[in-house]
Amino acid sequence: MTRPTGRVLAMLELLQTGGQRTVGELADRLGVDERTVRRYAEHLTDLGIPVRAQRGRYGGYRLAPGYKLPPLMLTDDEAVAVVLGLRVAERAGLATTDHAAAASALAKVSRVLPDALRRRLDHLLTTAQFTAPARAASPADADTLLDLTAAARARRTVAITYTAWDGRESQRDLDVYGVVFHAGRWYATGYDHERDDVRTFRVDRIASVRPAAGGFVVPADFDARAQVEGGIAAAGWSHEVRVVLRTSPAQARERLPRSVGRLTEHPDGALLETRAERLDGMARLLAGLGWDFEVLTPDALRDELVALADRLRTAATPTPPTW
Repeated sequence: MTRPTGRVLAMLELLQTGGQRTVGELADRLGVDERTVRRYAEHLTDLGIPVRAQRGRYGGYRLAPGYKLPPLMLTDDEAVAVVLGLRVAERAGLATTDHAAAASALAKVSRVLPDALRRRLDHLLTTAQFTAPARAASPADADTLLDLTAAARARRTVAITYTAWDGRESQRDLDVYGVVFHAGRWYATGYDHERDDVRTFRVDRIASVRPAAGGFVVPADFDARAQVEGGIAAAGWSHEVRVVLRTSPAQARERLPRSVGRLTEHPDGALLETRAERLDGMARLLAGLGWDFEVLTPDALRDELVALADRLRTAATPTPPTW
């Protein structure tokens, strides 16, 4: 923070954590000299906050025992960060089952802000526009999400009730290796005891999370994000696609996220293995990459590429003038 008021409130936040802070420690954390720290302490005292000073070589400041700070004190920069964070999280699909949670949080923040700052933030929210459209999210239950992340942090196995895409419900014992937010959805990934394999589960389809016996160790080379993206790419779509891209795997990975498919070395370039529900969309994807390529499977993808080429050729042909 560059403004003195921001640093004064930052010092108050440091003192709020409890215990005594030396003058030197406060000066280092705030990026000021020790004389300025003493001036900030006087300013807090003038505001009615009981800052207690201790003299001597190891002297410093602390808050009086039992003192309770107001529930929320924000600088202008902090308020903007909170409000924009809530709005962006809402648009990105990070919301939980309670769709009103973000709106309620914004209302609470707004109520405790000074009138002038509240008006400025209202202007921001009503004026600002976003280039990316809001995602159609699949909200996850807040308690479910918190229970899964707590289990992942504590390395404790949990029992979950899960409903698959076809409506079948099952009970699973799960070692939660990680929780990932991807494309408007929350996913939990880890070792599924019933399937004896690492699996990925949509959190919005988990009905309950309960403690189970046992703990676990996450494999050292496990990448939760890569596991989720790879699992989505391997989902049971209608068509299996294998295409050789005339480029290196490294260059292909720069353009294609893991969720698109698996990329491996091939004598003629990079082998893309993926699945697709609609081959016309896959044809457009391949045409837009800008590399030469060869379709290995399926034959129907070649037909879609020919149809796409015909449409492009027609669109590029000038229309004769009419007199």
